[in-house]
Amino acid sequence: MTLNDLYTRIRSKGTMLCVGLDTDPAKLPAGVGVLDFNKAIIDATAPYCVAFKPNLAFYESMGSEGLRILEKTVDYLRANHPDQFLIADAKRGDIGNTARMYAKTYFETMDFDAVTLSPYMGRETVEPFLGHPGKFAIVVALSSNPSAADFQTVGEKPLYRRVMETMMEIGSPDELMFVVGATKADKLQEIRSFCPDHFFLVPGVGAQGGSAEDVIVHGANARGGLLINSSRGVLYASQGPDFAAAAAEAARRTACFNGC
Repeated sequence: MTLNDLYTRIRSKGTMLCVGLDTDPAKLPAGVGVLDFNKAIIDATAPYCVAFKPNLAFYESMGSEGLRILEKTVDYLRANHPDQFLIADAKRGDIGNTARMYAKTYFETMDFDAVTLSPYMGRETVEPFLGHPGKFAIVVALSSNPSAADFQTVGEKPLYRRVMETMMEIGSPDELMFVVGATKADKLQEIRSFCPDHFFLVPGVGAQGGSAEDVIVHGANARGGLLINSSRGVLYASQGPDFAAAAAEAARRTACFNGC
């Protein structure tokens, strides 16, 4: 999916919502398996979002069966909701041949549109993910967790700004996005001042306390430029038989940023 494709879908659907598929078997309704849960959540929430983001840790924790479920989830999305932008939330961060194999894994073998990356080892962690038409590297810049302050905001020029400026030298908005947490909404306006054109994936809305409205006010660019993620707040809106309907309503409320 190209950058213009993504902008077009956001405008046509009137939402910037990304639903995180952080599916925990311990939290599912009785008698519902992970794959069936994912399919029901996807069908229920797809009208209100433009992206889905499986967090790979939840699938890897189930071993080979979990990876099969992840592959089947992606296949289901491609077959039934082909207009959705698919993000592998992997936060990989290696170099050389390893990074190239990660890029092959997520862009070719598993057919994701984007993958999240940790940039601690420098630009070499990101370069192998660039140059794939219609695919995106999403670099963690300023995350939503409290201990992000241990490193990311340290220094006269904060580390997150150094990360973003370095990555902007090697990747255009057509192939590179950044993670900027919703709980840091007060910094979004400053970040937009030096990064006007790249998309931001914004986690932290809902269960982590971030406000979608604040994110849009401070972080949107002229075309929008945001994917606002909600995971637990949508997935586990109910743990009863009505879980899919409750997820749909939670997604609808989160997607309706203008109070609709």
